[in-house]
Amino acid sequence: MLTLIFSALLPIALIIALGHLLKRFGFLGEGFWPQAERLAYFILLPLLFAHGLYKADLSGMPIAGLAAGLVVPAIAGTLLLLAANRVTRFEGPVLTSVVQGGIRFNNYVGVTAAVGLLGLSGAALAAVVNAILVPTVNIICALVFARHGTRQPDALGVVRSIVFNPLILGCAGGVLLRLTGIALPAGIEGFMQAMGQAALPIGLLCVGAALNWDALGRGMRPALVATLARFLLIPALTAAICLMTGLTGPAALVLLLIQCLPTASSAYVMARQLGGDAPLMAGIIAFQTVVGVVTVPLTLLLLAPLVGAAA
Repeated sequence: MLTLIFSALLPIALIIALGHLLKRFGFLGEGFWPQAERLAYFILLPLLFAHGLYKADLSGMPIAGLAAGLVVPAIAGTLLLLAANRVTRFEGPVLTSVVQGGIRFNNYVGVTAAVGLLGLSGAALAAVVNAILVPTVNIICALVFARHGTRQPDALGVVRSIVFNPLILGCAGGVLLRLTGIALPAGIEGFMQAMGQAALPIGLLCVGAALNWDALGRGMRPALVATLARFLLIPALTAAICLMTGLTGPAALVLLLIQCLPTASSAYVMARQLGGDAPLMAGIIAFQTVVGVVTVPLTLLLLAPLVGAAA
């Protein structure tokens, strides 16, 4: 299993490193990266999810077990981080970054790793997981920003940020196509598949370009709290749910994989738009991305056999 994990994760690490080097040496220019991230987040990744769910065979998937293993840790982790703030005493915007760093996951890395581990079945499982977890974490984070962010959007603004999230729309489109049984013309499906495949390398390059060590500065303590939640608390809760629900096999493997990944690079965009601590969020993303090179394979090696999810 160790060889399989590293063979799936090594290309991801190399693409992220390449993105960081390209940004650092100015090979593509500063203006390229925001536009590339915008393309991946608003167009390519939603098409990837829509196509994956459209092609997925949902009949044999343990949807209830997957939902429990995704939603319960996200809610419980958030409540524990908010409760712990009585001790940590982070100010509102800092707390929003800690919560995002604790419960969000990197979609690009997750889908790429799932495909590397399990092939087409991994892509289908990752699409289902995203369809469940993306709305969950976005709703939770929007509510946390509404309470602790500096802008504190009204109820309509919170609903709008959830309903019009491109990842949620992509998942909803894929589920709708699947449920209605609409057969897409070969040319349209081929377009969706090709565009979706482009999301992974472009997204990973953007993750590398977004690494910002200077942003940690004053924020090492909140970064450590968020990282402990992301790499210890959430995976432990997920493994416990797997044991309680009897979830095993490839579904449990993908579930554990998603739940032990570094936080999403899009968390920085959300922090900037909704009044969080954006520089701190950038630092947390950088810190977790590098630490995750060690913690992700270690977590899978320790927890996957425990729940009968060895690849």
